[in-house]
Amino acid sequence: MFSRIPLHRLLALVVFVAAALWVLTGHFAAVGSEEAEASEAKAAEPLVETPKRTVAVVRAEVADYARLIRIPGVTEADKLAILAARSNGVVQELGAEPGDVLERGATVLLLEGEDVRAAVKAAEDQLAQAAEQLAVGEALNAKGSLPETEVTSRRAAKTAAEGGLAQAQAAADRLSLTAPFAGTVDAVNVEIGEWVQAGTPIATLIALDPIVVKAEVSEQDVAHVTVGAKALVRLVSGVELEGTVRHLARKASDKTRTFALEVDLPNPEGNIPSGMTAEVRLSAAMQPALTVPRSVLTLNEAGQVGLRVVNEGDVAGFLPVQLIDDTEEGFVVAGVPQGARVIVAGQDLVRDGDPVIAKEMTRAEAEAAQKAAEP
Repeated sequence: MFSRIPLHRLLALVVFVAAALWVLTGHFAAVGSEEAEASEAKAAEPLVETPKRTVAVVRAEVADYARLIRIPGVTEADKLAILAARSNGVVQELGAEPGDVLERGATVLLLEGEDVRAAVKAAEDQLAQAAEQLAVGEALNAKGSLPETEVTSRRAAKTAAEGGLAQAQAAADRLSLTAPFAGTVDAVNVEIGEWVQAGTPIATLIALDPIVVKAEVSEQDVAHVTVGAKALVRLVSGVELEGTVRHLARKASDKTRTFALEVDLPNPEGNIPSGMTAEVRLSAAMQPALTVPRSVLTLNEAGQVGLRVVNEGDVAGFLPVQLIDDTEEGFVVAGVPQGARVIVAGQDLVRDGDPVIAKEMTRAEAEAAQKAAEP
């Protein structure tokens, strides 16, 4: 009989019978039971407590701090002028040599010009004659002996003589060159007997008291700088002097986005030369801050700079901070609450939420321990 049944039907019948027998045994119900029993057994196992790490903490003593703004600069003369000849001629006298200190109005150069000086004398005589003729004419006119037109003509002659004298005197004045301000002669470019033309550089005059330190302050720090504020200047020689901010540009440089700054420094003896490297130090506004060792700062998973702290319940946490200064004692940071428990040892071994055993130390103890750990 089975030989008449097609093969595929026979296979289907065998599968059906096997499935029916498996269902009748009830073994399928045991699968869920076994999983449930396994879960209950696992829940019944005793929980293994994660061991707590011991960390050293220091209570934060936050205090007001004024950040020092350090700006590189260079010294420059308060005034600098290149004195030039005002007329053509031969150098007759030189009233200055390099290094001389001159008062304002002191003669630097005198050119030969006897003809020009003679012209001044002639113009003076002509003016005196014209003035005398006008005086006589006015007296005769008052008596009716001289017409008014003649008096007017003599007045015009006197005015012309005055103009001639002014021109002659101006030409004579251009033969000499005087210092426009008090200063030091930095260079002299001509010699006695040399022919010069108008516009020829004769000497360089600089004023070194006060000396000016020029610098560029950044966009971030310009809000902390005011004209008239005190500034500490450290020269490359190591000398430190206190100066005063005399100028702060109100427009930033298009290239560097910085603002020009000028600081006056007293230099009565002229000992500070122009062109010397210097550092300008200004104080920013006071703000609450904490100084911490450099090794204490860490990063969280997001790349933020901060400190590891112990929160309530003795649980480790991360506190983002703002770095505001770098000093010899360590980094100065803002954003730390007063009295916060800052982890100073073991901060790299814990993560947010880890239970810890906090061992408090004084700041002095922490500094001593850190020095002892240094190689």
